[in-house]
Amino acid sequence: MMSKDQTCPGSSLLLSLLVSNLKRPVATLAVLAVLALSACSAPASRDAVYDPAQPFNRMSHGVNKGVDRVLLRPASQLYAAAVPTPVAAGVNNLASNLSEPSAVVNDVLQGNLEDGIHTTFRFLLNSTVGFAGLFDVASSIGLEKRESDFGETLHVWGAGEGAYLELPFLGPSTTRDFVGVVVDGAMNPTRLAFTSTEERQAIRRLRGVDLVGDRAQNGRVIDDLLYESADSYIALRGLYLQNRRYALSGGTVGSELDPFYDPFSDPFAAPFSLPNRP
Repeated sequence: MMSKDQTCPGSSLLLSLLVSNLKRPVATLAVLAVLALSACSAPASRDAVYDPAQPFNRMSHGVNKGVDRVLLRPASQLYAAAVPTPVAAGVNNLASNLSEPSAVVNDVLQGNLEDGIHTTFRFLLNSTVGFAGLFDVASSIGLEKRESDFGETLHVWGAGEGAYLELPFLGPSTTRDFVGVVVDGAMNPTRLAFTSTEERQAIRRLRGVDLVGDRAQNGRVIDDLLYESADSYIALRGLYLQNRRYALSGGTVGSELDPFYDPFSDPFAAPFSLPNRP
């Protein structure tokens, strides 16, 4: 069992491999996934925090916080003031619909055929009757969105959570979930449907606008987290891990949002740490 002060064998090597192979073929990503499975075990308990790369993570957190302060936060405030709510909802629906095929792939990889069929019908309905996903018709008839990603797939396959990571422009993650993000990006079926440069640029713009919209929708909570916390790095790390573990447990581990949670009560902190979609 690892203590809070032990480092995961090869964790620095794993991090450098992940960062340097962002654009490698899927076969390389599969190798990285295996490395992630073997490099680190899950924390000793659901409240444990394993953060061997904290200096790097704090540097990345500073970059991300600066980007939010200078770019994302002002853009989200302008977005909230200028974009009508129905338009913002449509943008969110469009971006969400593009993620559904990837969720279906992961449902199949997890052996979760029920969710795979559910999400397939949801995608087909919203893509047709919902005008390419502009309107979430499926939810109105009981086909609510069910999230799934390759990080969850690795979890189902028995991969440990690994070390906590925060990377520039990508935000909080773990070694397992970061591998999941990279693999999801490489194997997303929408890459096969939209092959031209113009189409892919349009999708990137849509997701960028959706990111600003999400920042606007959750503005007060994010402002409190980043700018009102005594240590915003600790607060973000704790919220991410708590919510991610809750989601992967199917709601059986802890509470998704505990109003009585005190980030400065974590016994694993050194000088302090915090617990917790990923």
